[in-house]
Amino acid sequence: ISFTEALQHFQSAELSASRGKLRAPGRRGTLAALLRCLRGPPRLCPQLRGEQELALAMAQCALDDSERVHMRILQTIYRQLTRSRLGCPRYGAHWEELGFQGRTGSSPLPEEIPKIHSNLPWNHPVLSQLPQPLSLSFLNAGILVVSQNFPFCIMSVNITRIVIQALQEERLSRECNRRQQVIGVLNDLHAAAFLRLSRLWEQQHGTVADAGFFLKELELSTKKKPRQLLKSLEAYLSR
Repeated sequence: ISFTEALQHFQSAELSASRGKLRAPGRRGTLAALLRCLRGPPRLCPQLRGEQELALAMAQCALDDSERVHMRILQTIYRQLTRSRLGCPRYGAHWEELGFQGRTGSSPLPEEIPKIHSNLPWNHPVLSQLPQPLSLSFLNAGILVVSQNFPFCIMSVNITRIVIQALQEERLSRECNRRQQVIGVLNDLHAAAFLRLSRLWEQQHGTVADAGFFLKELELSTKKKPRQLLKSLEAYLSR
């Protein structure tokens, strides 16, 4: 399935249950509003609110085995990452090889997945349950680079969580307003954060034990310097 077709499905789908889980922004007092005007991020343009709500509702949408589009998305992820021309069984160890938790091809929703903290010991249950087989990263556009002990899918889910939180906290409003889009910014920021992660992993000879430290650094970069991350991605792709 193409990204465009998948997005069109969610645009036309009934996501009322997912939308009901969205948290309304808290009310701000007069002082907070003044401080925001002086140094805070701008508010998202009203015409982009619908796209923002759609993105947040999609993030709350659970994988449904009975939904054909969901299964096509899952199969496409497998085929794109492995460069296989064939599909795969719904359940099996092949999902663990891509860094999913368990053999189902699905990880918990971003809000449910455990955060990996840098101060956790190696034998902590969260770290000990992380997959450590085949590792995949997008160091080269269209070419998979295999690197040992890189938990690809769980890191991707955590980066998704970070990007979604940045959107909820209106850290991305300036960039969304500039580009007049939300989902495109989210996709590019996810890719930019993954590029930053792959560089950190390579430069510091990362292991799963370093995952918490790297995620903390990615969270700071994504929320504090999203434009800098995006420029780094643009420079990389231009080469």
